[in-house]
Amino acid sequence: MSERIPEPAPQGTSHAGRQAPSRPVRQGSSRPARPRTVLLRGGEVHSPADPFATAMVVEGDSIAWVGEEGAADSFADGVDEVVHLDGALVTPAFTDAHVHTTASGLALTGLDLAGAAALSDALTRIRAYAAARPADRILLGHGWDVGAWPEGRPPSRAELDEATGGRPLYLTRVDVHSAVVTTALLDLVPGVRELPGFRSGAPLTGDAHHAVRRAAHATITPAQRTEAQAAALARAVSLGIGSIHECAGPEISGEDDFTGLLALAAEGDGPRVVGYWAETIASAKDAERIRALGALGAAGDLFVDGSLGSHTAHLHAPYADADHTGVAHLDAAAVAAHVAACTEAGLQAGFHAIGDAALTSVVDGVRAAAERVGPDRIRAARHRVEHAEMLTDRTVAGFADLALTASVQPAFDATWGGPDGMYATRLGADRARTLNPYAALLKAGVPLALGSDSPVTPLDPWGTLRAAVFHRTPAHGISARAAFTAHTRGGWRAVGRDDAGVLVPGAPADYAVWRTGDLIVQAPDERVERWSTDPRSGTPGLPDLTPGNDLPVCLRTVVGGRTVYRRPIE
Repeated sequence: MSERIPEPAPQGTSHAGRQAPSRPVRQGSSRPARPRTVLLRGGEVHSPADPFATAMVVEGDSIAWVGEEGAADSFADGVDEVVHLDGALVTPAFTDAHVHTTASGLALTGLDLAGAAALSDALTRIRAYAAARPADRILLGHGWDVGAWPEGRPPSRAELDEATGGRPLYLTRVDVHSAVVTTALLDLVPGVRELPGFRSGAPLTGDAHHAVRRAAHATITPAQRTEAQAAALARAVSLGIGSIHECAGPEISGEDDFTGLLALAAEGDGPRVVGYWAETIASAKDAERIRALGALGAAGDLFVDGSLGSHTAHLHAPYADADHTGVAHLDAAAVAAHVAACTEAGLQAGFHAIGDAALTSVVDGVRAAAERVGPDRIRAARHRVEHAEMLTDRTVAGFADLALTASVQPAFDATWGGPDGMYATRLGADRARTLNPYAALLKAGVPLALGSDSPVTPLDPWGTLRAAVFHRTPAHGISARAAFTAHTRGGWRAVGRDDAGVLVPGAPADYAVWRTGDLIVQAPDERVERWSTDPRSGTPGLPDLTPGNDLPVCLRTVVGGRTVYRRPIE
């Protein structure tokens, strides 16, 4: 059987337009009993095994061979399928190391205010959504961010009451660490007005926000949840993402949501899903409960602090635009206890930490745990920290010494960095310029895994690489090659797998096929090495990520040797 990779027709809106992608290819019971062998040839194969590779053989769920076109002839007669790439690029599938899948799907299928240009625009969208969903017990929405709104403020409760006709509405800020709600929703949560984080006329944060979120999410039916999860997983594979790390927990989503997602992913027609459950543990019994949920670790969004946008990230010095230092949820002693218990139980530990004070607590706590259980055991466990935005020289050195994986989101800098961005507003220009120091992390030897924190920023792997290379603070930018490694192999290493995320014989057959332009070797600024398009350089190239250039288009995504997405043609 021979197949040619087709040239796709342009489809609808771009990824930024949030149009749901085509459904993944479903193979179900038609899967053959014996492993199929597939030869891909006539393209560019991004592999450290052979920088000149133009062909690849996949046997079952593994890469069997990578090499040049001439040698491919010897395989052509003995394979089940030959795929003619017609110059397309083959890369490892991406891993998004931080995702909230159900929330991402709800943003795709429901009320998403990420594109609202002003408060008035947001209210218009809310009115239209409420009118279109008369049967919903609670209206759910996401994505408002006043940074770009001329009004400079979120909608008031009175405005939301009017826009919804007095119905319950839960509407999260883009960072998901605060929310605005209607009076009708507050009335459904007894005692919420007395909880920390409730301030009349202000967005809900802290305990008040968590209580309202639980009430709102409790109204999502199993069918709605599955629909949302399927939409998010379909979006992921349409973008060449073969694995995602689900960051769940009792303050984010329920156990049914988490176990339902893992079950859906196990059916096998989408990306792999690795689950983390953000709950502290103190004993082997606690650890077994985490494992029983299907989680790899007690990690992910285990909150040490909140977010900068919601003024809840924990800082050493006060915010530039508020007279406080944010919120501390866990101190160094609590971090130490959790990490020690996880290490003893053979679980990964991990934390959400953004502010400099929160990151100090994490490093001090993990170091204290190392004194209890031994530094080698701590390093071998590959504990991880999500976001890690406001690092200092001391905390970078601590990450390196303790082998903590930094699970970071370059789109945060692209969205909120720069002299006029949210970071500068919250922290002042000098502190803002220290955020997200990816070059310093790599120089220190800190393992990096890249992700989106979707729906905070959208699933967008090539856009993520662009943001890491063309950092708004140029000294923090990294090479395209380093960013690509962190978004492919780095995600696998973060879950303890060193044999995956790369196209070499024996590795899992998780790959994507792309339509793209010339391949180059790109420095972490606007320079392009002039020799890089010469094949004699021996350095595998990548697409030119310079802002303004078109990013690659995914033609096919394969997970474990199974095609889970194929871009349709006219």
